[in-house]
Amino acid sequence: MFSTSEELEALRATVRRAARERIAPRAATIDERAEADPEVETLCWDLGLLTLSWPEAHGGLARDSGTALCIAVEEIARHCASSALLLIIQAVGSFPIIHGGRPELLARLVPRIVDRRELVAYLVSEPGAGSDVAGLRTRAVRDGGEWVITGTKVFATNGARAGVYAVLARTADAPGRDGLSFFAVDRETRGLSIGKIEKKLGMRGSNTAEVILDEVRVPAGNLLGEEGKGFLLAMKDFDMSRPAVGAQALGIAEGALEVMTAYARQRTTFGQPLASHQMIQQILADSATAIEASRGLVYRAAHQYDRGERNTKLASMAKVFASDTAMQVTTDAIQVLGGYGYMKDHPVERMFRDAKLTQIFEGANQIQRLVIARELLREAA
Repeated sequence: MFSTSEELEALRATVRRAARERIAPRAATIDERAEADPEVETLCWDLGLLTLSWPEAHGGLARDSGTALCIAVEEIARHCASSALLLIIQAVGSFPIIHGGRPELLARLVPRIVDRRELVAYLVSEPGAGSDVAGLRTRAVRDGGEWVITGTKVFATNGARAGVYAVLARTADAPGRDGLSFFAVDRETRGLSIGKIEKKLGMRGSNTAEVILDEVRVPAGNLLGEEGKGFLLAMKDFDMSRPAVGAQALGIAEGALEVMTAYARQRTTFGQPLASHQMIQQILADSATAIEASRGLVYRAAHQYDRGERNTKLASMAKVFASDTAMQVTTDAIQVLGGYGYMKDHPVERMFRDAKLTQIFEGANQIQRLVIARELLREAA
């Protein structure tokens, strides 16, 4: 088992207070307008939340960065999952750059991201390739001292708002997952344009866009990590990000449980509080139990990551279990609130819509179950 340090508990207290006082009052408006709130983004920068996952040398934490990210995401997602997604995608997009960038590239990009407070987007999914990374068609061809990148990326979170992109492209004709490489691409690079802005069911306050790369030229030094080893870099990124997605789902579920518990105590039916009915008590008990089980998986996976241990199985378990829990708890919350739960006046309707994405992005839950089974079989062998 593990216990959190005083530093991490102080972080939780700070983010919890900020989320409750400054983000929660804006959550419904963020969803309704389908736009990120600049003041929330500024708050996250001011608190250092958008560099939590970075190494200490680049302004991050000396230790426990994965756990710290999960804590911040969980506390914000209790009130606004769209705002919590901002932290996850900044960490995901930055990962190939921070861990694969050469010193001269980092010396140029890191101060720029921090000083200008630029967002980083992660360009992997394509119209014909999401979970099936082997189907990626975006290509990068070496031309002297440059790489020329051509392709179309979809479902890019912050795609229309980012200043820097981590782009996964095929650099060799090797089959399947081999021959893929990451590149850092500046927003203003010639040939890069923004396509369709997606209209989504949930997480509406987070921008999702199509990004088109038409013979985009980047210096050879913008290659991240080893040529042809981009898939391995992406998998290491997932080991960090999947517990964070689990933490986002955990926060959504906690927020929904809080709302339905308060409603069940206040609402009177058949002459007695709704909470006195055994069927309602069962829903509350099952929700609370699943939430605590999710918490254990999320923070065990994050702790393993922080210790430098292989956490692939636990990361996938955390993502699957917590996201399925969020979907179930938010569904039950709507049921407990009845007709009121179906109305936008109550936050469980938004939480229900937001919860669905946690079962899909960073690897659909069906893929996560394949990963878990593969890891179990590998361990058995």
